[in-house]
Amino acid sequence: MFSHEIIKQRILVVGANGLLGQRLIAFYAAKKTVELLGSSIEDKPFSDIVPYVRCDVTMREDVKKVIFDFYPDVVINAAGFTNVDLSEKERETAWKINVKGVEYLAEACRTIDAKIIHISTDYIFNGLSGPYDENAKADPLGYYGRTKLASENALKIGAVIYSVIRTNVIYGIVNSRPDFVRWVINSLSDNKPIKVVYDQINNPTFVEDLVQGINKIIEFDKYGLYNIGGKNFLNRFDFAMLIAEYFNLDKNLILPITTAELKQAAKRPLKSGLITIKAETELGYKPHSITEALAIIKKQLKL
Repeated sequence: MFSHEIIKQRILVVGANGLLGQRLIAFYAAKKTVELLGSSIEDKPFSDIVPYVRCDVTMREDVKKVIFDFYPDVVINAAGFTNVDLSEKERETAWKINVKGVEYLAEACRTIDAKIIHISTDYIFNGLSGPYDENAKADPLGYYGRTKLASENALKIGAVIYSVIRTNVIYGIVNSRPDFVRWVINSLSDNKPIKVVYDQINNPTFVEDLVQGINKIIEFDKYGLYNIGGKNFLNRFDFAMLIAEYFNLDKNLILPITTAELKQAAKRPLKSGLITIKAETELGYKPHSITEALAIIKKQLKL
């Protein structure tokens, strides 16, 4: 007798309540070939469509328990201390979440031969000569970038099966997590003027594209480092103008400003962004243009 039972791939999404985490949960929940578990620092999930367990990645025993109980094939680490300015002041917290948390995840994954897919950032670069490919030399300007670079290095020396995905300026629509697009739409809809920097250049990443990139890495069983970013390179002010134009909002409310004028605690890489040729070639990665992404967002928001 032959069994027709589907062998399911077990995937654990750490940081399931974040922008990326919520979209990963929605994507994999729809797949019959995946057994899915969501995990985050909050007591409850934003989506109750899959099993969920609370886990603080800074607590080694918590991490071990979640991973050993579920026994995943793949762990996607979408958790992180991502407040760039606060990272300068709350360095210990940023390090615990972004570095020690990754070390604990890697340690548990290594024990059961699970693969870890970890999300990193273009903030590991100084922004003097972007956009950057996977071989570019890292030189973070601020503490957040330093923690993310350290997290990549923790995986390199952790004797664990891993992939690192570097990305930048993730946007997309989920519960209770206002992204750049929704901030622009909401502000302009309320006739509130907004100040947007015109000297920061990158290729904003549509969250659905990032999910596809992660899925391709799992599907093709790829390892190592991949850049996943958007199709269009532009400054943040022009991005805001595109959003206003697409949603027929008042562009005069968008005021150009330099990064220096904001007087933020952390320095930002200015000329940045990520070259995605490796992902396009090896994974068949095809990012949406910003206009295509805004069309999807418009449907999601029912505007």
